[in-house]
Amino acid sequence: MPGRSRWWTVPGNFARDQARLESAAADLAKRFGVQVSVLSADLATPEGMRSVEDRLAADPAIDTLVNNAGAALFGPLSAADPDQLEWLITLNLTSATRLAAAAAKAFSGRGSGTIVNVSSALALNILPVGAVYSGTKAYVIAFSQALAQEFAGSGVRVQVLVPGALETAIWDGSGIELDQVPKEAVMAPRDAARAGLAGLDAGELVTIPSLPEHATWEAYENARQELIPGLSLSRPAGRYAR
Repeated sequence: MPGRSRWWTVPGNFARDQARLESAAADLAKRFGVQVSVLSADLATPEGMRSVEDRLAADPAIDTLVNNAGAALFGPLSAADPDQLEWLITLNLTSATRLAAAAAKAFSGRGSGTIVNVSSALALNILPVGAVYSGTKAYVIAFSQALAQEFAGSGVRVQVLVPGALETAIWDGSGIELDQVPKEAVMAPRDAARAGLAGLDAGELVTIPSLPEHATWEAYENARQELIPGLSLSRPAGRYAR
């Protein structure tokens, strides 16, 4: 968008591939007449996270963070490699938290800015082979809801995008091949991104691109709110009396 800066974190290998990033930047500059700068970072490492945090802190032109870096691993927890699980948690959870914190600090100081965190439909559709992936993505939803409360009325906007299966490289090495997913359940990334922007413009905190009616999410959220009065009381519920 001419005259405005955007900061995007992008998934997996793409974010670490300087040549691909530069090619994409050149294409954006040519097509839209914008200036695009590139920062390649491995967000599964402390050094990579710090490089983006420093950029967010130093550049007042950045007014939007899209926390889209992530990966997926599917399979039974009992057979998982602990090092791979730690890597997945670091990329999906730790990096998203640290980058959002850096953006929150910068944006709150100006009283404006937008933080978009990308979750997944598997945060809500829990599968037996996706315990860690679903856990990290459920965190992203709760984290975003808390941020939205923190920044209410401050000029800083928060959104969490909850896409279903997307036609991206996230499936490579995940334990599930994309062709195993029904075609009618797979969305093009461009369509999901456009839906996300439309939801942001509509003021949605939670945007689920393929959900036919936003009221369905609102009903789900209202049901959660009904739990709150009974979540912390001085006595156990009567059914647990012994």
